[in-house]
Amino acid sequence: MERKSAMLIIAVFAVCGVAVLFQEVASAPADDYPYRNVSLSWDVRVEDIVKRLTVEEMQMQMALGGPDGPAPAIPRLGIGAYQWGSECLRGDAQAPGFATAFPQALGLAATFDYDLIYRVAEAISVEVRGKHNDFVKEKNFVWHTSASCFSPLINIMRDARWGRNQETYGEDPYVAGSLATAYIKGLQGTHLRYVRASGCCKHMNVHGGPEDIPVSRFSFNAIVSEEDWRMTHLPAFKTCVDAGTLALMCSYNRINGVPACANKKLLTDIARNEWGFRGYFTSDEGAVENIILFHKYFNNSLDTAVACANAGCDIEIAAHLNVLPHPVYFSLVEAVKQGRVTEATLRERVRPLFYTRMRLGEFDPPEMNPYSKLTSAVVETPAHKALAVEAAMKSFVLLKNDGGLPVTGFGTIGVVGPFANTTKIFGDYSPVIPEEDKSTVLQALTPLASKVQFAEGCDEVNKKCATYDSESVIKAVTNTDANFVILGTGIIYEAEFFDRPDMDLPGHQKQLLQDVLAHSGGKPTYLLLFNAGPLNITFAHQEPSVVAILECFFPAQAAAEAIRHVLLNDVPGAVPSGRLPFTWPLLASQLPPMVDYSMKRRTYRYFEGEPLYPFGYGLSYTTFEYSNLTHSQSITAGESLSLSFHLKNSGKVDADEVVQVYIGWRDTSLPAPKIQLARFTRVTIEAGQQVIVKLEVEAKIMGLWINDGWFIKPGMMDVFVGGQQPNQKRMAGSNVLSSSFTITDMKYLGRY
Repeated sequence: MERKSAMLIIAVFAVCGVAVLFQEVASAPADDYPYRNVSLSWDVRVEDIVKRLTVEEMQMQMALGGPDGPAPAIPRLGIGAYQWGSECLRGDAQAPGFATAFPQALGLAATFDYDLIYRVAEAISVEVRGKHNDFVKEKNFVWHTSASCFSPLINIMRDARWGRNQETYGEDPYVAGSLATAYIKGLQGTHLRYVRASGCCKHMNVHGGPEDIPVSRFSFNAIVSEEDWRMTHLPAFKTCVDAGTLALMCSYNRINGVPACANKKLLTDIARNEWGFRGYFTSDEGAVENIILFHKYFNNSLDTAVACANAGCDIEIAAHLNVLPHPVYFSLVEAVKQGRVTEATLRERVRPLFYTRMRLGEFDPPEMNPYSKLTSAVVETPAHKALAVEAAMKSFVLLKNDGGLPVTGFGTIGVVGPFANTTKIFGDYSPVIPEEDKSTVLQALTPLASKVQFAEGCDEVNKKCATYDSESVIKAVTNTDANFVILGTGIIYEAEFFDRPDMDLPGHQKQLLQDVLAHSGGKPTYLLLFNAGPLNITFAHQEPSVVAILECFFPAQAAAEAIRHVLLNDVPGAVPSGRLPFTWPLLASQLPPMVDYSMKRRTYRYFEGEPLYPFGYGLSYTTFEYSNLTHSQSITAGESLSLSFHLKNSGKVDADEVVQVYIGWRDTSLPAPKIQLARFTRVTIEAGQQVIVKLEVEAKIMGLWINDGWFIKPGMMDVFVGGQQPNQKRMAGSNVLSSSFTITDMKYLGRY
């Protein structure tokens, strides 16, 4: 029971210029509160906290996350302060101190490697939790010191020009959901009682551009059909919920006119009622304020707070824009007084907040929680650095190879381009690492030759190659044995806040490459790209003297070592094995307008025409042969499809193959994509070895959203097995097996 005899102190808590009264109990031990009783269930303990909170205390817990945080302590209950939100996408970003910088998310997606994503997330969470434990001991609760990660980002890469493509897991909902599952499970850990760090899948929902072209994301209204919403934008988030995420984040945009963070259909009807989500919803930073400032949906904080709280948004992450006098959720007390939000609703909102803190171990004796022993000493360990190298090597996608790779060494090489001698190849939301751990492409290439002739050609990367020195480039590539051209974009050209206007190489980069080709005397040219969204490099692919094109994405701290190994193939795992997690258009005209949220012509599932490089494409230093595909000829709706086939490495080097299984619907009257990736896996095979691979295609991937629910319809289905999509003009070094099966009966899968 609550201690009645303790001294009551009235204190003033000033936040954002607003005086907030709260009660503090001097030196009040909380050992006798049931929420401290570790023998009770989570629900009982959480309820014990929630029922004791005043309306004022609940307001503060909901209003003060992020920059305006932390959520304040409640000393009368023995509850400490807690800061919500760290950026953990591929390392502990924006937090004080160092952390391992793994490749950017889009590169990780190109690995198509569930196990790798799991191990990367595990390493990230170890560092996040170790640093968080130290921050708490130091009473440091600034923004991004939390053990609650606002990651991963699993929006669909629906447009090549969107600035945040680099943060996604690509264009396919199934891949995004699968890798989100790996991330959440790796991040939160396997302990039966505690989570190491809590995850948060974002941004929910129908959020994939624009950032700023042609309109601002802060005021954008995404008009989406129910079919596209259910079949493209929501599935990865449902999978994330099934994986056990403790949080979801609502996005900046409106969805069919209603702001996401005030959207009851999204936050409550779909996520909580249809999916059974029991975690908390946090707003994106400033998303609640934007309902007033940009959407003009309401013109005051009270109406906005009422709408968001009743819709299901548990925490406001205020942007501290200095426009509104205080966080919007500071109006919740008044909303309760007016009867527009009930106390019961506020208790429902704070319940998952304290459940998350319970699962992190905050209210248990530290000796019970193995994660409480972690410290900042776990940051940048040799094992984590080695994992960063492995991840980078597996992420590279070999787009072209006319015998140029692997290399054995050169006499003289030219190395040119704005990304050759810069460490700005980390991408957005990167952790800070020590200077000695940073590396450049030039450092990777220098050991490959007796002599290196270098020219940057353009001005610094962060100036978009606005000026160009052709003379230095021509000089660098003259009288060489081979030339390496290092081009790309960087966070000044594509990142949060910045969309690309087109797919063109930035500034004078195209001219730089053309000068190399014109003045290198036909010597082999190697093109290395550091970007996220596809670039217009059709001319380079068609040029015979360009013997290899390697897509590197943003490999971060492991760049030099990973690139050198892949070019030389001098260590196990160095054979290129990345596959494109998006469609690389051939022409800009293949892109619909950014603001058009119809999926028609978008992604491989609905694409029209031939791309330059298809989704799932990537070359290797070896070739693979698929054979002997067997499966059931007929299944009942709701059953999975079991596949068995032989896979042989028919080349001369050991390598990984990314196996891809696609399905297609013969009945063209159904609202189905043209084709759908239904399963993938990565297999390591020695040269000349043949293995038997067995996979299951889950029943739910055969489901379609029809009218008002998910159905598996009877009829004939196609199935394709290979290292790439079927029926592509540009093929990788493997074959594709095709077959068919019949689904009998019909099954209703429900609403999800």
